[in-house]
Amino acid sequence: MQVTPPFDLVIFGGNGDLAMRKLLPALYHRHRAGSLCDDGRILAVSRSEMDRATYLNLAREALVAHLGSHFNERDWEKFAQRLDFHRVDANAPGHYSGLAMVLGENTGRVRVFYLSTSPDLFMNICRNLGQAGLVTPESRVVLEKPLGRDLESARAINDAVGEVFEEHQIYRIDHYLGKEAVQNMMALRFGNSVFEPLWRRTWISHVQITVAEQLGVEGRGEFYNGVGAMRDMIQNHLLQLLCIVAMEPPANMDADSVRDEKLRILRSLRPLTGAEVATRSVRGQYRAGAVNGKAVSAFLDEPGIPSDSQTETFVALKAEITNWRWAGTPFYLRTGKRMPEGIAEIALYFRDMPMHLFPTVGGVPNRLVIRLQPDEGLRLDLMAKIPGDDMKLRPVGLNLSFAETFKQRPVQAYERLLGDVIHGRLALFMRRDEQEAAWMWVEPIMQAWVASGNSPKLYTAGTWGPAAATALISRDGFSWHEDY
Repeated sequence: MQVTPPFDLVIFGGNGDLAMRKLLPALYHRHRAGSLCDDGRILAVSRSEMDRATYLNLAREALVAHLGSHFNERDWEKFAQRLDFHRVDANAPGHYSGLAMVLGENTGRVRVFYLSTSPDLFMNICRNLGQAGLVTPESRVVLEKPLGRDLESARAINDAVGEVFEEHQIYRIDHYLGKEAVQNMMALRFGNSVFEPLWRRTWISHVQITVAEQLGVEGRGEFYNGVGAMRDMIQNHLLQLLCIVAMEPPANMDADSVRDEKLRILRSLRPLTGAEVATRSVRGQYRAGAVNGKAVSAFLDEPGIPSDSQTETFVALKAEITNWRWAGTPFYLRTGKRMPEGIAEIALYFRDMPMHLFPTVGGVPNRLVIRLQPDEGLRLDLMAKIPGDDMKLRPVGLNLSFAETFKQRPVQAYERLLGDVIHGRLALFMRRDEQEAAWMWVEPIMQAWVASGNSPKLYTAGTWGPAAATALISRDGFSWHEDY
Protein backbone atom coordinates (compact mmCIF):
# COMPACT_ATOMS: atom_id res chain seq x y z
CA MET A 1 0.00 0.00 0.00
CA GLN A 2 1.12 3.55 -0.71
CA VAL A 3 2.31 5.40 2.41
CA THR A 4 0.05 8.26 3.42
CA PRO A 5 1.09 11.89 3.69
CA PRO A 6 1.20 13.41 7.22
CA PHE A 7 -2.36 13.57 8.58
CA ASP A 8 -4.62 14.24 11.52
CA LEU A 9 -7.68 11.97 11.63
CA VAL A 10 -10.35 13.24 14.01
CA ILE A 11 -13.06 10.68 14.79
CA PHE A 12 -16.24 12.20 16.21
CA GLY A 13 -17.92 9.45 18.22
CA GLY A 14 -14.46 8.00 18.75
CA ASN A 15 -15.57 5.69 21.55
CA GLY A 16 -18.69 4.47 19.75
CA ASP A 17 -19.48 1.08 18.25
CA LEU A 18 -18.35 1.87 14.69
CA ALA A 19 -15.06 3.36 15.82
CA MET A 20 -14.23 0.47 18.11
CA ARG A 21 -15.51 -2.32 15.85
CA LYS A 22 -14.38 -1.09 12.41
CA LEU A 23 -12.36 2.12 12.29
CA LEU A 24 -9.65 1.41 14.87
CA PRO A 25 -9.08 -2.18 13.66
CA ALA A 26 -8.77 -0.88 10.09
CA LEU A 27 -6.28 1.80 11.12
CA TYR A 28 -4.34 -0.74 13.18
CA HIS A 29 -4.03 -3.03 10.13
CA ARG A 30 -2.80 -0.14 7.99
CA HIS A 31 -0.32 0.76 10.72
CA ARG A 32 1.01 -2.82 10.84
CA ALA A 33 1.31 -2.84 7.04
CA GLY A 34 3.46 0.29 7.16
CA SER A 35 1.08 2.37 5.05
CA LEU A 36 0.48 5.06 7.71
CA CYS A 37 3.28 7.61 7.75
CA ASP A 38 5.10 8.08 11.04
CA ASP A 39 3.65 11.59 11.31
CA GLY A 40 0.03 10.47 11.34
CA ARG A 41 -2.18 11.20 14.35
CA ILE A 42 -5.57 9.72 15.30
CA LEU A 43 -7.68 11.84 17.65
CA ALA A 44 -10.86 10.37 19.08
CA VAL A 45 -13.37 12.92 20.32
CA SER A 46 -16.69 12.55 22.11
CA ARG A 47 -18.63 14.17 24.93
CA SER A 48 -17.66 11.36 27.32
CA GLU A 49 -15.67 12.27 30.41
CA MET A 50 -12.44 10.30 30.18
CA ASP A 51 -8.70 10.83 29.91
CA ARG A 52 -6.28 9.45 27.33
CA ALA A 53 -5.28 6.47 29.48
CA THR A 54 -8.90 5.40 29.88
CA TYR A 55 -9.50 5.71 26.15
CA LEU A 56 -6.39 3.67 25.33
CA ASN A 57 -7.63 0.89 27.59
CA LEU A 58 -10.98 0.86 25.77
CA ALA A 59 -9.26 0.88 22.38
CA ARG A 60 -6.93 -1.96 23.33
CA GLU A 61 -9.83 -4.09 24.59
CA ALA A 62 -11.71 -3.47 21.34
CA LEU A 63 -8.72 -4.42 19.19
CA VAL A 64 -8.10 -7.60 21.16
CA ALA A 65 -11.76 -8.56 20.77
CA HIS A 66 -12.07 -7.79 17.06
CA LEU A 67 -8.61 -8.67 15.73
CA GLY A 68 -8.02 -11.99 17.46
CA SER A 69 -4.70 -13.49 16.34
CA HIS A 70 -3.88 -10.34 14.31
CA PHE A 71 -3.38 -8.39 17.52
CA ASN A 72 0.23 -7.98 18.57
CA GLU A 73 1.29 -6.26 21.79
CA ARG A 74 4.43 -4.71 20.31
CA ASP A 75 2.50 -3.28 17.35
CA TRP A 76 -0.17 -2.03 19.73
CA GLU A 77 2.38 -0.07 21.75
CA LYS A 78 3.56 1.74 18.62
CA PHE A 79 0.02 2.22 17.33
CA ALA A 80 -1.10 3.63 20.68
CA GLN A 81 1.44 6.43 20.29
CA ARG A 82 -0.71 7.75 17.44
CA LEU A 83 -3.89 7.77 19.55
CA ASP A 84 -5.23 10.59 21.66
CA PHE A 85 -8.58 11.54 23.15
CA HIS A 86 -10.19 14.94 23.54
CA ARG A 87 -13.58 15.75 25.01
CA VAL A 88 -15.84 17.63 22.57
CA ASP A 89 -19.57 18.09 22.86
CA ALA A 90 -20.52 18.24 19.18
CA ASN A 91 -23.27 20.80 19.88
CA ALA A 92 -21.10 23.11 22.02
CA PRO A 93 -19.21 25.65 19.86
CA GLY A 94 -16.92 26.53 22.76
CA HIS A 95 -15.45 23.02 22.84
CA TYR A 96 -13.96 23.40 19.37
CA SER A 97 -11.36 25.94 20.48
CA GLY A 98 -9.67 23.19 22.49
CA LEU A 99 -9.74 20.94 19.43
CA ALA A 100 -8.11 23.74 17.44
CA MET A 101 -5.26 23.92 19.94
CA VAL A 102 -4.64 20.19 19.63
CA LEU A 103 -4.62 20.29 15.82
CA GLY A 104 -2.38 23.36 15.55
CA GLU A 105 -2.06 25.81 12.69
CA ASN A 106 -0.42 23.73 9.93
CA THR A 107 -2.91 24.36 7.09
CA GLY A 108 -0.93 22.22 4.64
CA ARG A 109 -1.42 19.04 6.65
CA VAL A 110 -4.17 16.58 5.67
CA ARG A 111 -7.00 16.93 8.20
CA VAL A 112 -9.80 14.33 8.15
CA PHE A 113 -12.97 14.72 10.20
CA TYR A 114 -14.78 11.37 10.40
CA LEU A 115 -18.37 11.84 11.61
CA SER A 116 -19.10 8.48 13.26
CA THR A 117 -22.18 9.93 14.95
CA SER A 118 -25.90 10.18 14.42
CA PRO A 119 -26.64 12.09 11.17
CA ASP A 120 -28.62 14.53 13.32
CA LEU A 121 -25.28 15.93 14.47
CA PHE A 122 -23.66 16.33 11.04
CA MET A 123 -24.88 19.87 10.44
CA ASN A 124 -23.87 21.23 13.83
CA ILE A 125 -20.46 19.55 13.75
CA CYS A 126 -19.64 20.99 10.34
CA ARG A 127 -20.86 24.48 11.25
CA ASN A 128 -18.87 24.44 14.46
CA LEU A 129 -15.77 23.24 12.63
CA GLY A 130 -16.16 26.10 10.18
CA GLN A 131 -16.74 28.74 12.84
CA ALA A 132 -13.69 27.54 14.77
CA GLY A 133 -11.51 27.94 11.66
CA LEU A 134 -10.64 24.25 11.57
CA VAL A 135 -11.48 23.67 7.89
CA THR A 136 -8.44 24.11 5.69
CA PRO A 137 -7.90 23.47 1.95
CA GLU A 138 -6.51 20.05 2.90
CA SER A 139 -9.47 19.12 5.11
CA ARG A 140 -11.90 16.29 4.34
CA VAL A 141 -15.12 15.25 6.05
CA VAL A 142 -16.43 11.67 6.04
CA LEU A 143 -20.20 11.20 6.38
CA GLU A 144 -21.61 7.86 7.48
CA LYS A 145 -24.99 6.63 6.29
CA PRO A 146 -27.92 6.94 6.50
CA LEU A 147 -27.67 10.55 5.34
CA GLY A 148 -31.16 11.77 6.18
CA ARG A 149 -34.52 10.05 6.27
CA ASP A 150 -35.67 11.18 2.84
CA LEU A 151 -34.72 13.44 -0.05
CA GLU A 152 -35.63 16.64 1.79
CA SER A 153 -33.59 15.86 4.91
CA ALA A 154 -30.66 14.58 2.82
CA ARG A 155 -30.63 17.85 0.90
CA ALA A 156 -30.75 19.82 4.15
CA ILE A 157 -27.70 17.94 5.47
CA ASN A 158 -25.85 18.29 2.17
CA ASP A 159 -26.62 22.02 2.05
CA ALA A 160 -25.33 22.56 5.60
CA VAL A 161 -22.18 20.49 5.03
CA GLY A 162 -21.67 22.23 1.68
CA GLU A 163 -21.62 25.64 3.37
CA VAL A 164 -18.41 24.57 5.14
CA PHE A 165 -16.78 22.00 2.83
CA GLU A 166 -16.40 21.98 -0.95
CA GLU A 167 -17.90 18.97 -2.74
CA HIS A 168 -14.44 17.54 -3.42
CA GLN A 169 -13.81 17.57 0.35
CA ILE A 170 -16.94 15.52 1.19
CA TYR A 171 -16.62 11.73 1.41
CA ARG A 172 -20.02 10.00 1.70
CA ILE A 173 -18.93 6.54 2.70
CA ASP A 174 -20.52 3.24 1.71
CA HIS A 175 -18.28 0.48 3.02
CA TYR A 176 -19.62 -2.03 0.48
CA LEU A 177 -17.75 -0.13 -2.24
CA GLY A 178 -14.50 -0.83 -0.39
CA LYS A 179 -14.94 -4.61 -0.38
CA GLU A 180 -12.37 -6.62 -2.31
CA ALA A 181 -15.06 -8.45 -4.27
CA VAL A 182 -16.57 -5.17 -5.49
CA GLN A 183 -13.15 -4.05 -6.68
CA ASN A 184 -12.76 -7.40 -8.41
CA MET A 185 -16.15 -7.00 -10.04
CA MET A 186 -14.86 -3.86 -11.72
CA ALA A 187 -11.68 -5.72 -12.69
CA LEU A 188 -13.79 -8.61 -14.03
CA ARG A 189 -15.87 -6.27 -16.15
CA PHE A 190 -13.32 -3.74 -17.34
CA GLY A 191 -10.08 -5.74 -17.20
CA ASN A 192 -11.18 -8.85 -19.14
CA SER A 193 -12.60 -9.17 -22.63
CA VAL A 194 -14.42 -12.48 -22.16
CA PHE A 195 -17.53 -11.13 -20.43
CA GLU A 196 -18.02 -7.81 -22.22
CA PRO A 197 -20.03 -9.21 -25.18
CA LEU A 198 -22.27 -11.12 -22.73
CA TRP A 199 -22.80 -8.33 -20.17
CA ARG A 200 -26.14 -7.11 -21.51
CA ARG A 201 -29.83 -7.86 -21.93
CA THR A 202 -29.18 -10.14 -24.93
CA TRP A 203 -27.46 -12.79 -22.82
CA ILE A 204 -28.40 -12.08 -19.20
CA SER A 205 -31.95 -13.01 -18.22
CA HIS A 206 -31.94 -11.38 -14.79
CA VAL A 207 -29.72 -10.23 -11.92
CA GLN A 208 -30.15 -10.89 -8.19
CA ILE A 209 -28.51 -8.81 -5.48
CA THR A 210 -28.89 -10.14 -1.94
CA VAL A 211 -27.54 -8.75 1.33
CA ALA A 212 -28.79 -10.92 4.20
CA GLU A 213 -28.02 -10.63 7.90
CA GLN A 214 -28.48 -13.19 10.65
CA LEU A 215 -28.39 -10.39 13.22
CA GLY A 216 -31.41 -8.53 14.53
CA VAL A 217 -31.28 -4.93 15.71
CA GLU A 218 -28.61 -5.81 18.33
CA GLY A 219 -29.52 -3.23 20.97
CA ARG A 220 -30.06 -0.44 18.45
CA GLY A 221 -33.83 -0.76 18.38
CA GLU A 222 -34.60 2.90 18.94
CA PHE A 223 -32.30 3.91 16.08
CA TYR A 224 -33.42 1.18 13.69
CA ASN A 225 -37.12 1.81 14.31
CA GLY A 226 -36.72 5.21 12.68
CA VAL A 227 -34.75 3.84 9.74
CA GLY A 228 -35.78 0.41 8.47
CA ALA A 229 -34.29 -1.81 5.77
CA MET A 230 -35.11 0.51 2.86
CA ARG A 231 -33.16 3.45 4.27
CA ASP A 232 -30.50 1.34 5.96
CA MET A 233 -29.62 -0.96 3.05
CA ILE A 234 -31.47 -0.42 -0.23
CA GLN A 235 -30.99 3.33 -0.67
CA ASN A 236 -27.23 3.02 -0.37
CA HIS A 237 -25.60 -0.43 -0.34
CA LEU A 238 -27.80 -2.35 -2.78
CA LEU A 239 -28.33 0.50 -5.24
CA GLN A 240 -24.57 1.11 -5.30
CA LEU A 241 -23.97 -2.57 -6.06
CA LEU A 242 -26.58 -2.38 -8.81
CA CYS A 243 -24.71 0.59 -10.28
CA ILE A 244 -21.39 -1.27 -10.31
CA VAL A 245 -23.00 -4.24 -12.07
CA ALA A 246 -24.90 -2.20 -14.64
CA MET A 247 -22.73 0.87 -15.36
CA GLU A 248 -21.05 1.50 -18.69
CA PRO A 249 -17.25 1.43 -18.84
CA PRO A 250 -15.96 4.82 -17.66
CA ALA A 251 -13.55 6.78 -19.83
CA ASN A 252 -10.96 6.29 -17.09
CA MET A 253 -10.88 5.45 -13.39
CA ASP A 254 -10.91 9.05 -12.21
CA ALA A 255 -13.47 9.73 -9.49
CA ASP A 256 -15.91 11.75 -11.57
CA SER A 257 -15.71 9.43 -14.58
CA VAL A 258 -16.74 6.47 -12.41
CA ARG A 259 -19.41 8.40 -10.54
CA ASP A 260 -20.85 9.89 -13.73
CA GLU A 261 -21.54 6.37 -15.01
CA LYS A 262 -23.15 5.29 -11.74
CA LEU A 263 -25.34 8.39 -11.80
CA ARG A 264 -26.57 7.51 -15.30
CA ILE A 265 -27.75 4.14 -14.00
CA LEU A 266 -29.59 5.68 -11.04
CA ARG A 267 -31.32 8.13 -13.36
CA SER A 268 -32.25 5.26 -15.69
CA LEU A 269 -34.09 3.30 -13.01
CA ARG A 270 -37.73 2.96 -13.94
CA PRO A 271 -39.80 4.74 -11.24
CA LEU A 272 -42.12 2.61 -9.10
CA THR A 273 -45.26 4.45 -8.07
CA GLY A 274 -48.85 3.77 -7.12
CA ALA A 275 -50.23 0.33 -7.82
CA GLU A 276 -46.90 -0.94 -9.22
CA VAL A 277 -45.35 -0.74 -5.76
CA ALA A 278 -47.71 -3.49 -4.55
CA THR A 279 -46.60 -5.92 -7.29
CA ARG A 280 -42.91 -5.00 -7.50
CA SER A 281 -41.99 -4.60 -3.84
CA VAL A 282 -42.34 -6.57 -0.63
CA ARG A 283 -41.64 -5.31 2.87
CA GLY A 284 -41.50 -7.66 5.82
CA GLN A 285 -40.91 -7.79 9.55
CA TYR A 286 -39.49 -10.76 11.43
CA ARG A 287 -41.37 -12.57 14.14
CA ALA A 288 -39.97 -15.00 16.70
CA GLY A 289 -38.04 -17.96 15.34
CA ALA A 290 -34.62 -19.60 15.46
CA VAL A 291 -31.30 -18.64 13.85
CA ASN A 292 -28.43 -21.16 13.97
CA GLY A 293 -30.53 -23.29 16.29
CA LYS A 294 -30.94 -20.49 18.82
CA ALA A 295 -34.35 -19.03 19.62
CA VAL A 296 -34.66 -15.31 18.85
CA SER A 297 -37.44 -12.87 19.66
CA ALA A 298 -39.72 -11.01 17.28
CA PHE A 299 -38.81 -7.52 16.09
CA LEU A 300 -41.71 -6.08 18.09
CA ASP A 301 -40.26 -7.64 21.25
CA GLU A 302 -36.80 -6.14 20.77
CA PRO A 303 -35.75 -3.42 23.27
CA GLY A 304 -36.64 0.07 22.05
CA ILE A 305 -39.23 -1.12 19.49
CA PRO A 306 -42.86 0.06 19.97
CA SER A 307 -45.42 -2.74 19.96
CA ASP A 308 -47.18 -1.18 16.94
CA SER A 309 -44.06 -0.47 14.88
CA GLN A 310 -44.51 -0.59 11.09
CA THR A 311 -40.77 -0.55 10.42
CA GLU A 312 -39.64 -3.08 7.84
CA THR A 313 -36.74 -5.44 8.53
CA PHE A 314 -36.94 -7.02 5.05
CA VAL A 315 -37.32 -5.59 1.55
CA ALA A 316 -37.48 -7.26 -1.86
CA LEU A 317 -37.78 -5.20 -5.04
CA LYS A 318 -37.95 -5.69 -8.77
CA ALA A 319 -36.05 -2.91 -10.51
CA GLU A 320 -35.64 -2.19 -14.21
CA ILE A 321 -33.05 -0.06 -15.98
CA THR A 322 -34.38 1.76 -19.01
CA ASN A 323 -31.27 2.01 -21.15
CA TRP A 324 -29.98 0.30 -24.30
CA ARG A 325 -27.86 -2.30 -22.48
CA TRP A 326 -30.38 -3.47 -19.87
CA ALA A 327 -33.93 -2.70 -21.00
CA GLY A 328 -36.15 -5.70 -20.21
CA THR A 329 -33.68 -7.40 -17.83
CA PRO A 330 -35.04 -7.33 -14.26
CA PHE A 331 -32.80 -6.66 -11.27
CA TYR A 332 -34.10 -8.23 -8.07
CA LEU A 333 -32.90 -6.65 -4.82
CA ARG A 334 -33.33 -8.38 -1.46
CA THR A 335 -32.17 -7.57 2.04
CA GLY A 336 -33.31 -8.60 5.49
CA LYS A 337 -32.47 -9.22 9.10
CA ARG A 338 -32.74 -12.58 10.90
CA MET A 339 -32.05 -14.54 7.72
CA PRO A 340 -30.75 -18.14 7.74
CA GLU A 341 -27.33 -17.02 6.49
CA GLY A 342 -25.29 -13.85 6.68
CA ILE A 343 -24.30 -13.35 3.06
CA ALA A 344 -23.89 -10.65 0.45
CA GLU A 345 -23.73 -11.65 -3.19
CA ILE A 346 -24.61 -10.76 -6.76
CA ALA A 347 -25.86 -13.49 -9.11
CA LEU A 348 -26.10 -12.93 -12.86
CA TYR A 349 -28.21 -15.55 -14.66
CA PHE A 350 -27.47 -16.12 -18.32
CA ARG A 351 -30.23 -16.99 -20.74
CA ASP A 352 -30.95 -20.65 -21.37
CA MET A 353 -29.82 -22.53 -24.47
CA PRO A 354 -32.18 -22.28 -27.46
CA MET A 355 -32.56 -26.07 -27.36
CA HIS A 356 -31.34 -28.90 -25.11
CA LEU A 357 -29.39 -31.69 -26.85
CA PHE A 358 -28.52 -33.64 -23.70
CA PRO A 359 -30.45 -34.82 -20.64
CA THR A 360 -29.47 -33.01 -17.48
CA VAL A 361 -29.38 -33.81 -13.77
CA GLY A 362 -30.25 -30.89 -11.53
CA GLY A 363 -30.19 -28.50 -14.43
CA VAL A 364 -29.53 -24.82 -13.68
CA PRO A 365 -28.90 -21.95 -16.07
CA ASN A 366 -25.35 -20.76 -16.45
CA ARG A 367 -24.71 -18.10 -13.85
CA LEU A 368 -21.96 -15.99 -12.40
CA VAL A 369 -22.08 -15.55 -8.61
CA ILE A 370 -19.99 -12.79 -7.04
CA ARG A 371 -19.67 -13.35 -3.29
CA LEU A 372 -18.99 -10.23 -1.21
CA GLN A 373 -19.20 -11.87 2.21
CA PRO A 374 -18.47 -13.88 4.20
CA ASP A 375 -15.92 -15.52 1.86
CA GLU A 376 -15.09 -13.18 -1.00
CA GLY A 377 -14.83 -14.84 -4.39
CA LEU A 378 -16.38 -15.70 -7.75
CA ARG A 379 -18.16 -18.81 -9.01
CA LEU A 380 -19.11 -19.55 -12.59
CA ASP A 381 -21.69 -22.33 -12.92
CA LEU A 382 -21.45 -24.37 -16.13
CA MET A 383 -22.91 -27.64 -17.42
CA ALA A 384 -20.47 -30.55 -17.71
CA LYS A 385 -20.78 -34.23 -18.68
CA ILE A 386 -21.12 -36.75 -15.85
CA PRO A 387 -18.39 -39.44 -16.18
CA GLY A 388 -19.77 -42.64 -17.73
CA ASP A 389 -21.25 -43.94 -20.95
CA ASP A 390 -24.42 -41.85 -20.94
CA MET A 391 -24.27 -38.30 -22.27
CA LYS A 392 -25.79 -36.68 -19.20
CA LEU A 393 -24.91 -33.23 -17.91
CA ARG A 394 -24.98 -31.67 -14.49
CA PRO A 395 -23.95 -28.24 -13.20
CA VAL A 396 -20.42 -27.72 -11.91
CA GLY A 397 -18.91 -24.61 -10.41
CA LEU A 398 -15.59 -22.98 -11.30
CA ASN A 399 -14.64 -21.36 -7.99
CA LEU A 400 -12.23 -18.54 -7.30
CA SER A 401 -11.60 -17.92 -3.61
CA PHE A 402 -9.60 -14.74 -3.14
CA ALA A 403 -8.19 -15.98 0.18
CA GLU A 404 -6.99 -19.28 -1.32
CA THR A 405 -5.71 -17.74 -4.55
CA PHE A 406 -3.75 -14.82 -3.16
CA LYS A 407 -2.68 -16.44 0.14
CA GLN A 408 -2.77 -13.21 2.10
CA ARG A 409 -4.98 -11.43 4.55
CA PRO A 410 -7.68 -9.63 2.56
CA VAL A 411 -7.75 -5.86 2.91
CA GLN A 412 -10.94 -4.94 4.74
CA ALA A 413 -13.30 -2.33 3.32
CA TYR A 414 -12.64 0.35 5.92
CA GLU A 415 -8.88 -0.08 5.50
CA ARG A 416 -9.11 0.77 1.84
CA LEU A 417 -11.61 3.58 2.29
CA LEU A 418 -9.77 5.29 5.14
CA GLY A 419 -6.61 5.15 3.07
CA ASP A 420 -8.44 6.67 0.11
CA VAL A 421 -9.74 9.53 2.27
CA ILE A 422 -6.27 10.39 3.53
CA HIS A 423 -4.87 10.20 -0.01
CA GLY A 424 -7.75 12.27 -1.38
CA ARG A 425 -9.19 9.60 -3.70
CA LEU A 426 -12.95 9.99 -4.26
CA ALA A 427 -13.84 7.22 -6.72
CA LEU A 428 -15.30 4.88 -4.06
CA PHE A 429 -17.43 7.55 -2.37
CA MET A 430 -20.85 8.84 -3.35
CA ARG A 431 -21.27 12.24 -4.92
CA ARG A 432 -24.20 14.39 -3.86
CA ASP A 433 -26.13 13.97 -7.11
CA GLU A 434 -25.74 10.17 -6.87
CA GLN A 435 -27.14 10.11 -3.37
CA GLU A 436 -30.08 12.34 -4.23
CA ALA A 437 -30.89 10.29 -7.34
CA ALA A 438 -31.08 7.20 -5.12
CA TRP A 439 -33.46 8.98 -2.74
CA MET A 440 -35.64 10.06 -5.68
CA TRP A 441 -36.11 6.42 -6.64
CA VAL A 442 -36.79 4.92 -3.20
CA GLU A 443 -38.88 7.72 -1.73
CA PRO A 444 -42.04 7.11 -3.84
CA ILE A 445 -41.90 3.44 -2.83
CA MET A 446 -41.85 4.31 0.87
CA GLN A 447 -44.64 6.83 0.37
CA ALA A 448 -46.77 4.20 -1.38
CA TRP A 449 -46.23 1.80 1.51
CA VAL A 450 -47.51 4.39 3.97
CA ALA A 451 -50.44 5.37 1.75
CA SER A 452 -51.55 1.74 1.37
CA GLY A 453 -52.11 1.39 5.11
CA ASN A 454 -50.81 -2.19 4.93
CA SER A 455 -48.50 -3.54 7.61
CA PRO A 456 -45.22 -5.28 6.74
CA LYS A 457 -45.69 -8.97 5.96
CA LEU A 458 -44.49 -11.19 8.80
CA TYR A 459 -41.81 -13.83 8.33
CA THR A 460 -40.32 -16.25 10.81
CA ALA A 461 -36.80 -15.44 11.97
CA GLY A 462 -34.40 -17.91 10.38
CA THR A 463 -36.24 -18.03 7.04
CA TRP A 464 -35.68 -16.19 3.77
CA GLY A 465 -38.45 -13.66 4.31
CA PRO A 466 -42.16 -13.48 3.52
CA ALA A 467 -43.75 -15.83 0.99
CA ALA A 468 -44.60 -12.73 -1.04
CA ALA A 469 -40.89 -12.30 -1.82
CA THR A 470 -40.88 -15.74 -3.44
CA ALA A 471 -44.00 -14.81 -5.39
CA LEU A 472 -42.38 -11.56 -6.53
CA ILE A 473 -39.64 -13.35 -8.44
CA SER A 474 -41.55 -16.52 -9.36
CA ARG A 475 -44.13 -14.51 -11.32
CA ASP A 476 -41.37 -13.95 -13.87
CA GLY A 477 -40.40 -17.63 -13.89
CA PHE A 478 -37.32 -17.26 -11.66
CA SER A 479 -36.37 -18.26 -8.12
CA TRP A 480 -34.04 -16.80 -5.52
CA HIS A 481 -30.52 -18.20 -5.37
CA GLU A 482 -30.38 -19.86 -1.95
CA ASP A 483 -28.11 -22.92 -2.38
CA TYR A 484 -25.45 -21.71 0.03
